Amino acid sequence: MPATGIRNTGQRRVDLRRIPAEPRREEDRPMTGDDELIRLANSVLWPGFLGTSVSPWLADALEHGLAGVVYFGQNLHGDTAALSAEIHRLSPTALIGIDEEGGSVTRLETETGSTLPGAAQLGAVDDLEATRATGYEIARRVDAIGADLVIAPVADVNTDPRNPVIGVRAFGSDTELVSRHVQAAVRGIQDAGLAACAKHYPGHGDTHLDSHHDLPRLTLTSDEIAAVHLPPFHAAIAAGVHSIMTAHICAPSWGEAPATLNPKVLGGLRAAGFDGVIITDALDMAAIRETVGLGGGAVQALTAGADLLCIGNPTNPGAAMLPNQDEDDYRSVRDAVVEALRDGSLPRERVEEAAARVRRLSAAVRSRRTPDAVSLDAATIADRAVTVHGDLPALRDEPTTVIDVRRASTLAVDSAASHVAVALAAGGEIVRLDAATAAEADIVRAAERARQGQAVLLADRVDDDSPQRAVLDGIRSAQPDIITVNVGLPATTPHPGALIEVRAASLLAAQAARRALLGA
Repeated sequence: MPATGIRNTGQRRVDLRRIPAEPRREEDRPMTGDDELIRLANSVLWPGFLGTSVSPWLADALEHGLAGVVYFGQNLHGDTAALSAEIHRLSPTALIGIDEEGGSVTRLETETGSTLPGAAQLGAVDDLEATRATGYEIARRVDAIGADLVIAPVADVNTDPRNPVIGVRAFGSDTELVSRHVQAAVRGIQDAGLAACAKHYPGHGDTHLDSHHDLPRLTLTSDEIAAVHLPPFHAAIAAGVHSIMTAHICAPSWGEAPATLNPKVLGGLRAAGFDGVIITDALDMAAIRETVGLGGGAVQALTAGADLLCIGNPTNPGAAMLPNQDEDDYRSVRDAVVEALRDGSLPRERVEEAAARVRRLSAAVRSRRTPDAVSLDAATIADRAVTVHGDLPALRDEPTTVIDVRRASTLAVDSAASHVAVALAAGGEIVRLDAATAAEADIVRAAERARQGQAVLLADRVDDDSPQRAVLDGIRSAQPDIITVNVGLPATTPHPGALIEVRAASLLAAQAARRALLGA
């Protein structure tokens, strides 16, 4: 799923098939006689929407059986508990979902950065009670805004350090470690009475492309996938996870169709004993949108065995976003499903089966009690997750220049979140440098700025093959004692000079880095 609640940082390619050439005419809409099919189609749809209130189209859909909605960061600027209450008033069975992973990915704390540990921090600490308690606290905060389903934990085993979409969102690169922490996180979330959703089946950890923009290929044998990437999902199933989200990745050993549209892949979940809700990753991601299209992807996903269709975040097109992007995307999917039901290409029994699973999940979360507060020392967890390499001279507790060379934020991860640099700078200057395009003169100027006072470098990929490494080395050649703070995956190659690794681009991780810089 598009995993950030972030502001748009770039435009995606726009699928012209989704832009109507003229306003939708009344005769283009499904006829009144199709109301039953519309209600059935609605029962498996999970759209995002624009704004902080229930628009007329959304109210109508909820009153006509819509499965629920997904919150993104742009929905959460007002009284979200009141918004949730209105959604549940219109449809008491509506499922409200939200991506809230802690660490680098948050919706609830989009503006400030997460104050909860992320998966890589928890994996580094390897304290299962800390992971369970973090899952519980995430669910408690989600419950407080009236939502029902936490689209977490990430069950991917991040075996490719180049991975642009998972990285520190995973508990680690070791299958057994990831499996035990996925199980602990699922139990924490569901002990609080909400539903958890393990993602992204069959595993997005061995890819170096982002499915928001392309179709990644998992070039492993079926035996390798089964040995390395499936066990965390089996652990989630053993923990009683209510839902599992698919990945838009192609595993050629199982065929050319993306996992979301592949009956062989989704059938593997059922064969593993999972009878919960299979949720698609967002259908508006390029891996689906720019291949088979929103409507085609919806029909194929249901046919393959998915139960709940996440349509996506209507703000993702950036400046290309239509004023009615949310309604347009919803209707594109709904009408395609209705038409496929009408002509028999999508068996009615398959959609009824999916809808029944969604209803069972809704009933389970409807009966929950308000979760109690839990004891969670997030700061201590973050401090325990810090790794220091080299000699680390303690800095003075004063404003610090931060030279930020991180990758730009994407639809997946807010890797260049401003709150990280702000927390490290403590009132000092922030110098942003694009490592991918930086010229020698840019590096010289940054090094000169670093020499003018107390300064640190901020990166999220410090391995030899990263453009950031060349920039870091250039600045360090002029300022050898400068410290690098890495908020991405730990370095897999030796790193000269002092290095602090915090394993998340979050407020909590930045505060831990600041304490390490001050020698606390």
